[in-house]
Amino acid sequence: MNPVSIALLAVSTVIFVAAASSAKNWALSNGSWFWLAATLGLYTLGNLIMLRLIKDIGMGIALSLSAVVQLVAVNAVALFFFGERVAPVQGAGLVLAIVAVVMITLLPGR
Repeated sequence: MNPVSIALLAVSTVIFVAAASSAKNWALSNGSWFWLAATLGLYTLGNLIMLRLIKDIGMGIALSLSAVVQLVAVNAVALFFFGERVAPVQGAGLVLAIVAVVMITLLPGR
């Protein structure tokens, strides 16, 4: 992956984590229209960035990397900011997801 693709992945991840946090705030606010609009806007922006990433590196790799990076990032936010917990089996799944990202990015075409 080139530096632009890595940057796009990072930016989209930040936006998707913000969208997930906004969705959590919407759920906690009993359906506030502000949080709903913020959530929809952030997810739209994140998906527009993903379209460029799909064009640059391909659908399979872009969506796989994005899903796993978001999985780890959203769980970190859920743990540290919203006080949620991860069961040991779920933690093992997160570790395996990280291994998958390493295999996708460092071992392409092997």
